[in-house]
Amino acid sequence: MRYYFLELLACPICKHNPLILHVFEEEESNDVPDVNSVRCKEFCGYLGKNVKEVSLSVCKECVKKEIISGILICPNCGRWYPIIEGIPYMLPDEYRDKKIDREFLIKHFDEIPDNLKILMKIPDPKTLMGSP
Repeated sequence: MRYYFLELLACPICKHNPLILHVFEEEESNDVPDVNSVRCKEFCGYLGKNVKEVSLSVCKECVKKEIISGILICPNCGRWYPIIEGIPYMLPDEYRDKKIDREFLIKHFDEIPDNLKILMKIPDPKTLMGSP
């Protein structure tokens, strides 16, 4: 996933935009688009700021980045969505794979800042860390 896609994403449940992004792993991409064709219109996902506060030099750095693993959090309803192998899994609750969610949270739970954990609608930690 590229940072500039964040501006286009909204929570599938409450439709809130922008979502909070926390990146666990990113890498430089060899396939770099033209900055002018992908430049954010209102919200810079790379810095989490209004685009009026962001210089073109930051955009030139952003377009090189590919998010491999991370988490998207809706600050409105607390739902969270994993980014796995560059793909954001933004499914409504009834279509989510609980096993994938559990494995993702167990793997990355300690990497999520406490201020974001507070916002997240997550299962009871005992259930999360217990046996499958």
